[in-house]
Amino acid sequence: MNTTLSYLEIIAWLEKKGMELYGKKFKILETDHEIIYKLIAYFLKDEQACYQFNIDLEKGILLSGPVGCGKTSLLNLMKHLTPIEYKFIVKPCRDISFEFIQDGYQIIHKYSIGKLYQSEPRNYCFDDLGTENNLKYFGNECNVMAEILLSRYDLFVTKKIQTHITTNLSASEIETHYGNRVRSRLRSMLNLISYDKSTPDKR
Repeated sequence: MNTTLSYLEIIAWLEKKGMELYGKKFKILETDHEIIYKLIAYFLKDEQACYQFNIDLEKGILLSGPVGCGKTSLLNLMKHLTPIEYKFIVKPCRDISFEFIQDGYQIIHKYSIGKLYQSEPRNYCFDDLGTENNLKYFGNECNVMAEILLSRYDLFVTKKIQTHITTNLSASEIETHYGNRVRSRLRSMLNLISYDKSTPDKR
């Protein structure tokens, strides 16, 4: 079976799916194929291709790139390729920060160890890391996403539960926002797939 051909067929199928979700103007550009090949290999659990791309199937994905390059829509499309046991929920970081204002510290539990009566933590993709702000709950300031990510690291180590992230922050900006510990943990638990900085805004 010609892997290149089958990947091109999957890209064509993803483009169709993208049109259904995002409208007729949705297009997958040839310049993005290398990124998309890596994502397809990862989410279809294609061990041979992942080995070639130096992708660790046990880790999650950190998809980074400039604003408007299509990170969120791509991850949403990948949900349609993912085997059931690896299905994930895409959650904007800004929404999590608003939930924190509303409900406080239980939100950190919700996105890490799970809700009180939920037996298993879930796989999440935290979308647009860096767009949320440090927030106060009853006067206490909290870097909500830093706390969640540190807890997700513990889940990764103990239960192999995966986390995915999209962001337009660079590694050094992640360290500035969330501290060295978070940056170090992310390196251990995520495969970095990044767009070129010069990728144009597709919106």
